[in-house]
Amino acid sequence: MSKINIFALGGLNEIGKNMYVVEVDNDIFVFDAGLKYAEDKLFGIDYLIPDFRYLKTNINRVKGIFLTHGHDENVGALSDILAELPDINVYGTKFTLDIVRKMLEEDNIKANNLHEILPHRKLSFDKNSIFPIRLTHSIPDNVGYVLYTEDGSIFYTGNYVFDPAMVGSYKTDIGKLAYIGKQGVLCLLSESLYAEKIGFTSPAHRLSNLIREVLRKNENRLIFNVLSANMYRVEELFNEIMLTDRKVVVMGKRLQSMVNNLIDMRYLNFDKSRIGSLNNLNDKNTIILISSENEKPFTNLKRIVNGYDKYINIKETDTIVFLEPVQDGMERTLANISDMIARTGADIVTLSPKKYLLHHASSEDLRLMIDLINPKYYMPVIGDYRYMVANATIASNMGIPDENIILKLNGEITCLENGVLKDVMNKLEVEDIMIDGNSIGDIGELVLKDREMLSDNGIVIISATIDRQTKKVLAGPEILTRGFIYVKDNAEIINEMQTISSRVIKENTNHNYVEYNKIKSGIREEVGKYLYRETECKPMIITVILEV
Repeated sequence: MSKINIFALGGLNEIGKNMYVVEVDNDIFVFDAGLKYAEDKLFGIDYLIPDFRYLKTNINRVKGIFLTHGHDENVGALSDILAELPDINVYGTKFTLDIVRKMLEEDNIKANNLHEILPHRKLSFDKNSIFPIRLTHSIPDNVGYVLYTEDGSIFYTGNYVFDPAMVGSYKTDIGKLAYIGKQGVLCLLSESLYAEKIGFTSPAHRLSNLIREVLRKNENRLIFNVLSANMYRVEELFNEIMLTDRKVVVMGKRLQSMVNNLIDMRYLNFDKSRIGSLNNLNDKNTIILISSENEKPFTNLKRIVNGYDKYINIKETDTIVFLEPVQDGMERTLANISDMIARTGADIVTLSPKKYLLHHASSEDLRLMIDLINPKYYMPVIGDYRYMVANATIASNMGIPDENIILKLNGEITCLENGVLKDVMNKLEVEDIMIDGNSIGDIGELVLKDREMLSDNGIVIISATIDRQTKKVLAGPEILTRGFIYVKDNAEIINEMQTISSRVIKENTNHNYVEYNKIKSGIREEVGKYLYRETECKPMIITVILEV
């Protein structure tokens, strides 16, 4: 019999940064290693990754990181993790590892133990084993993982939908899901992103009919905007292009690499001679494919619309098609870019998020998974807390006792001993690791607070030079402002800041000694009070006193 701990280092009460840990006695199994792109309020932060200090501390017990698929939310933290833990074992399917290798190569990161796995081939780890099972998502070779233990299996789904029309490397093996369920599943960890949506996701995630209609109605140039990570959407578009005599021009290094991989690895059956070059960009019937990245939505399209792209300009005869429904929080951004496009005279085709969905499990998909797996315990994962609660409600309605439904936050540990849930409140201290350029873990709340202050109120730098012998002021105080006031139009305020600073310097200076700390704190306090009275702003005030 075993002691099993289940907890998340990221992915609960948030979208992205997925990393889930299952600890079976002395063995640690890690599922996914994703990132989350920073919101605007995280000034200058590029992205966030899970706090993997627990893995570093217990590296000798970690059997491996098991990747479900190649989206940034699931593999994006690997470069930062492998930079510190290069010998950790990483397991993934062929297409997933190909994405990982390119990512590591771009970041100049060495990984010593990347292991390619096949769906439905068991991996043994002493008394425990891992069984990857193919599930349907928007990218090829997506799998969920069944961890077999002495007390039953733990099944982590990752992202999935049920759609019998998706075949090959996208196809779900429902028979194996049912077989797993009959063997007895101790705990099911299932995604929550679309838990509030009624019905099945399929067929609302398909766009073939819409793409075919757009191609039929528009004889002039078409520009399709797609998420580079949504390979199934690219496949839908290319399949419809093959039914026409048009050529497609793929813009962007990352998207070109993805498309070439799909074709070369035979995930996509497309005639490469139909892929045009830059010479075809202005042809009347050309189809141009550009991508939006999650970290900078619509950046490529904005550059084109604003006339900054050196290859493409928007024409009045163009039609721009958004091949993704707008995501939560991006409505204003989409509205702004649509307004910019409308000014050029081009036509726009957008997708309603109510009618068209991404490849995530809606309420009926979740019900079907629960019915097939029939778990003893159920743990909603992946998504904001309200989505996790909706997922828990579905499980309750499916007959799982409320006391067997596990709602947790990152770091909170679920303990199962001998197959029974224990009522304990163990918790790991986990924090977001913020990545700013090449800086890892050096960005904290104080730094962000300073950046917020700078963005809101700007900065004032007050400098003065003092004679080392006589302690008299030789130069200054000089005032430099950035992001606060325009100096030429506010001479009175500048003069008063100089007066206040001179007084504070004199009060804390004599022939023998200069109280530098008192000068700096005094200037910050006195000038700060004055500026707030005059402007109701609190800029960051930095004082520089030099002796020569």
